[in-house]
Amino acid sequence: MSELAATSELLRKAEKLDAADELGALRDRFVLDETVYLDGNSLGALPAHVPDRLADVVRRQWGELRIRSWQESGWWTAPERIGDRIAPLVGAAPGQIVVGDSTSVNVFKALVAAVRMARETGGGPDGAPGAAGGAPGASIGEPGGAPGDGPRDEILVDATTFPTDGYIARSAARMTGCTLRPVVPGDVPGALSGRTAAVLLNHVDYRTGRLHDLPSLTAAVHEAGAYVVWDLCHSAGALPVGLDEHGVDLAVGCTYKFLNGGPGAPAFLYVRHALQDRFDSPLPGWNSHAEPFGMQPEYVPAHGAPRGRVGTPDILSMLALEASLEVWDGVPIEAVRAKSLALTDFFLECVAAYVPAGRVECVTPVAHEDRGSQVALRCPDAGQVMERLIAEGVVGDFRYPDVLRFGFTPLYVRFADVERAARVLAAVLGEAVLTEREGRPEE
Repeated sequence: MSELAATSELLRKAEKLDAADELGALRDRFVLDETVYLDGNSLGALPAHVPDRLADVVRRQWGELRIRSWQESGWWTAPERIGDRIAPLVGAAPGQIVVGDSTSVNVFKALVAAVRMARETGGGPDGAPGAAGGAPGASIGEPGGAPGDGPRDEILVDATTFPTDGYIARSAARMTGCTLRPVVPGDVPGALSGRTAAVLLNHVDYRTGRLHDLPSLTAAVHEAGAYVVWDLCHSAGALPVGLDEHGVDLAVGCTYKFLNGGPGAPAFLYVRHALQDRFDSPLPGWNSHAEPFGMQPEYVPAHGAPRGRVGTPDILSMLALEASLEVWDGVPIEAVRAKSLALTDFFLECVAAYVPAGRVECVTPVAHEDRGSQVALRCPDAGQVMERLIAEGVVGDFRYPDVLRFGFTPLYVRFADVERAARVLAAVLGEAVLTEREGRPEE
């Protein structure tokens, strides 16, 4: 088939797929132009109604009501209220998610709390308090796990994790006197032992887009008597997670990627209902106190999800996030996942048709069960190629040293966008090859 014929065929296929797309009308809810935006896995697009909503927060709630807005405008309860809006998107019942702080801060809270719970005498991930009663102030030096286990003095961390998770894990290990072991997620079951206190894993690898097996890895960690913390930054809002269904202990995630919460939007922390009375945050603050306005010198943790709070909520970005989440009303996450897989399948098909063989290598798994909502392509000159793509109106991103990363947000990415992105990529790669050849001396 000629290149022109392949292009015509794929253009027709894109038109048919867009015409049949049950989520296609959602694109109109966002501020977009003719740029092909495939970087929603770094920063989601702006929902069109958010500027007016945020203007009301600034002018009326802050400008007119001022301090009264903590009660009259619901500022004080926003972290839990917005958490309950996120909950269905990650498979959680209400009352288990609190919004606030950054992903990094929430990783630290969750990981240290996981180690502390693992070290409660007789404790375990089933949520039952140990002989020490599961007191929030239990010593982190106590032996943990089931009777007969050794000291819980080891943290396993995803060896391919986003760097900050690794930094936080290393700090948490120093703070709790644990040894830190980086382990590839697939090797975690074999690395677990009676020493393992906690395991920090990414649901989707940020660089390759590989989707890890949350149900089986969670079960393996529990079988070893340890606790698991999942980082959902690249899966929340892109695919079903099933936190409650699979018995996840703790999870964190950002809201500015597939959830479209805006730059620097606050992150979220999930604490399973059965563990909330035992959750011992290493960052206790007045917002997580049982009587936050009592100004007591002694810390008494609040009941439930508010234990995950620390200080005063970042109201402006939090309420922008709350408004952004309205685009999800009536949108089933299963439909989002189906379109995500269709978009990434079609992109791979277009790349195979347009890009010369051997010019790029796909490092994202082809199998649906192993793929998130992005496609990562490796090529030697990836940084320069991405710069050229952006100049041509196709926005993805570059990950050192040689990865082109394309994120597919099903709420607003069209199949026509996908076809155009692959076609422009092929043209840019062709230009790069031609330039390289022209720069060589004659043989």
